[in-house]
Parts: sequence; C-alpha cells; structure tokens
Amino acid sequence: MPAPAQPPTFSIAAIDAQRVEDALARIGPKWTTWSAMTLAQENRPMRVRDVAAQFPFLSEQFVGKRLATMHADGLVTRDDDRRGAPYQLSALGTSLAPVLRTVSDWSRAHLPQGRMAEAERVEDALRRLRPRHSTAVIQVLDSGGGPMRFVHIVEKAGLDNGLARQRLLRLQADGLVARTGPRHGDPYVLADAGQALGAVYASVEHWSEPVALRRAASVPRPAATATRTRTSVPLGAGTDSARTAAALRRSAAAPNVMFSHAPQPRVLAALTAQPAPGRSR
Repeated sequence: MPAPAQPPTFSIAAIDAQRVEDALARIGPKWTTWSAMTLAQENRPMRVRDVAAQFPFLSEQFVGKRLATMHADGLVTRDDDRRGAPYQLSALGTSLAPVLRTVSDWSRAHLPQGRMAEAERVEDALRRLRPRHSTAVIQVLDSGGGPMRFVHIVEKAGLDNGLARQRLLRLQADGLVARTGPRHGDPYVLADAGQALGAVYASVEHWSEPVALRRAASVPRPAATATRTRTSVPLGAGTDSARTAAALRRSAAAPNVMFSHAPQPRVLAALTAQPAPGRSR
C-alpha cells in the first residue's frame, strides 16, 4: 500500500522578504480582515455606516478611515468618490481568501489559541507576522542551519542592535522564536511555529503579484517598450515560481471558509465582549 502523500514544504529562504513585508503591511492592520469578511458575508455594496453597524465598539469615523485605507490599497472599490458612496470587495480583495485560509490553518496548527472567530484568528496571526523586519529575521534564522547568536543575526539581517533586539523580543513573545538557554548570549532558534511559516510566506508573496503589476502599470513607460507583451511575471528564479504557485493552489483547494458567503459567526456575536476602543472622537 503506497504511503500517503506528504504536504509540500516551502522554503522560507526562497521568499522575497521585502515583498512579503510590503504585502503584510497592506493586509495586516487591525480590522482589515474583519472589514473584508463583513463585505464578503453581505455580498453587496455597503456604506460606511452599514459596515460600522457590525462593529458597535468602533466609531463610524474609524471604520471610514479603515475602508479608505483599504480602498487606497486596492482591497475594496467604490463606484465614485462621492461622500457616502458604498464600498465592496475588489478582485484583489477577494483574491485574499486563500491567503487568509493558509494563515488560519497555520494558526490552528501552531499557535496555542482557544476557540475564536476565523477573522479574529487571522488578525491575531497577522499581528505576529506584520512588524517590519520580522520576516527578515525569521529568514536569517531559517537559513542559519542551527542556533544563531545575536551578533550574527544582526550582521546577516542588516539591522542595528536596538532594532534587532526589539524584533527578537517581540518574536519570542509571539512564539515564533526561542532561545536555547536563559543566559545572556545564548543563541536563538526558530520555534516550531516559525519553522512552519514557509507556506504562509509563499501564499502572501504570490498574492502580492497583482499589487506589483498594478504599481508597474501606473508608471509611464517609454514608447519603445509600450508595445511589449509579457505573458507572465516570474515570482522568482528556478523552482521558486512553482513553489509559490503551488502554495496558492493548495490553500485554494481547501474549503474557502473566509469568503465563502456561507453563514459565519457575526462580528457582533464574536466580539461584543471585548473592551471597546471607544466611540469618542
């Protein structure tokens, strides 16, 4: 009897850390996933006040600013710029579904969380992944082949001592990095959750391709090159492109809980017990 197929592995060393961090800066801000999930659940254009009605612990002004940022980043669209015009998920925003599914699966498998709504789980995971230079530090530790001392991490990541120390402390607190001992100077290693980030990074990097294409399309090109046609945009050299594409296909093959329009736990029911940021302006 043949052995069961093993899930593919994805190399953290193969990803473009800067590209991943740029994408995480777009999708990682708090309430972005909640807002996208609300728009997907309703499956219709929604005005700011209608989205805000799903978040009674947030001010309408705050929700408006979040949606405006998502609009600037291409995650939502609106028919025009008139005050009060409704928002809906863009094609780019909808294409986030398999990425968020991969993030959720990673969180379930590797983070010690209790029961929580899917959007809350994803936002918790993105909070751990989003800080600048965190991806670079994780990539350095992954490529080191074993425990690494602080001075070597600083050198390979190209960070100053203070920033590197802050990032390592944050990554430790978030369960992605660990130290091999309690003494000052003991080396660092990736925790199990950090080692398992390959598929997450590959999906995020692959999703970011439309963002890169949109940016490139907005830059005027010389007339001599205007008629060139590109059939594809490589995601990396050699097998890197196949790896990232496989990550997206694998996550897309799973039941799409995040943006399926199937009945989901309402934001109100999931979060009304949380401390409110306040309605004050």
